[in-house]
Amino acid sequence: MRKTFFLITFIFLLACENETSNDIFPEIPTVKTKKEIFQKGIATWYGPGFDGRKTSSGQIYDMYSFTAAHLELPLGTIIRVRNVNNNRSTVVLVNDRGPVNTSLILDLSKIAANNIDIVRKGSGKVELEVLTTSKNPLEKIFELYRNIGNEI
Repeated sequence: MRKTFFLITFIFLLACENETSNDIFPEIPTVKTKKEIFQKGIATWYGPGFDGRKTSSGQIYDMYSFTAAHLELPLGTIIRVRNVNNNRSTVVLVNDRGPVNTSLILDLSKIAANNIDIVRKGSGKVELEVLTTSKNPLEKIFELYRNIGNEI
């Protein structure tokens, strides 16, 4: 009985394979987009002193997760970070605010910084490309908070 069931199932699947066409499963078109650089500047990394602490998004910072801190991008934004000197890139989630030093544009987690080879130097020239932006409702609260801080 079991062998018959598997044999019938196998024959059915073979028959379906022959019927598969592009009408049933059309190919997904490839969309070419122009790469837009959002920002250029110096990025650094942060790690051991912050590992395990809460980030601005409420997540716990893990220096072995692909995350970053940015002053303006909405929390939850995904960006590609490219090291201008060696052309290596990594993709990270913005989940924190920073860097504190205003001459820098980004603080990367240790693993993300290692991925683009800036851990040994401590910093490097990078380009940021926004891949997706967040619809995080908490971002409005952070924006209001930042504006209140500027008025005082």
